[in-house]
Amino acid sequence: MAITAKMVKELREKTGAGMMDCKKALQETDGDIEKAIDYLREKGISKAAKKADRIAAEGSTYIEIDGNKAVLLEVNCETDFVTKNDQFKQLLSDLAKHLLNRNPATLEEALQQEMDGSGDTVENYINSAVAKIGEKLSLRRFTILSKTDNDAFGEYLHMGGRIGVLTLLEGTTDEQVAKDVAMHVAAVNPRYVSRDAVSNEEVNHEREVLKAQALNEGKPEHIVEKMVEGRLGKFFEEICLLEQSFVKDPDQKVKKYVTDKGASVQTFVRYEVGEGMEKRDENFADEVMSQIKK
Repeated sequence: MAITAKMVKELREKTGAGMMDCKKALQETDGDIEKAIDYLREKGISKAAKKADRIAAEGSTYIEIDGNKAVLLEVNCETDFVTKNDQFKQLLSDLAKHLLNRNPATLEEALQQEMDGSGDTVENYINSAVAKIGEKLSLRRFTILSKTDNDAFGEYLHMGGRIGVLTLLEGTTDEQVAKDVAMHVAAVNPRYVSRDAVSNEEVNHEREVLKAQALNEGKPEHIVEKMVEGRLGKFFEEICLLEQSFVKDPDQKVKKYVTDKGASVQTFVRYEVGEGMEKRDENFADEVMSQIKK
């Protein structure tokens, strides 16, 4: 298929590789972005697995805890200015309280529920806020967690809500321990709690990439397998929370820190505003002017 400039640009943003390397990778993989990422990694050109998805859209995450229930949500807007708006902050709070009270299973269900005390749906309630604030607003996602009296929630908002993390630790009621883990998750961005949570398909895929990478480095075939298993350990350290060095004490793993407190990590949720979303191409000056003209 024809390789477009947009495809090359997307691959560059995801991998950090050079333009010509990206173009060649796309040509070799018939325009398949994911296969092109693997191609670049196998050639040692890219460390794409460490790259986050492109962050583009504006908005804020928000956490509300009420007894043994907690919710983490993300609301998007058009410009960063709006997140400082008191009406926007009130919307975050109102939506969080509604979600905890009504416990919807999906976003679609939540939007069609009656907003407590408003006489209208959540979707229309948000649209009313759009009329007041003057920008498009949307509830993008949320996660509700429940615990027992013997467990602890950890909450952490970074950069005023640019990143939001909610953790649930079992076997402890120490909220500071749970918050420490949440801060670690915000900083390091693991994808799983432990290596047991990683699918065999993903592990086998990584093993094949690492094998091709080692062979392309010219390593003898008889030692490649041992090298791959060693590098797989590093792979698990990068993506699994319990395998990682604890940010507040790099001399110990997160697993040891938590275990020493008599606790275990049941789950965590991490939202970063706009991850995976595309933002319109517009420079800052144009953005300001668009606001002035409204």
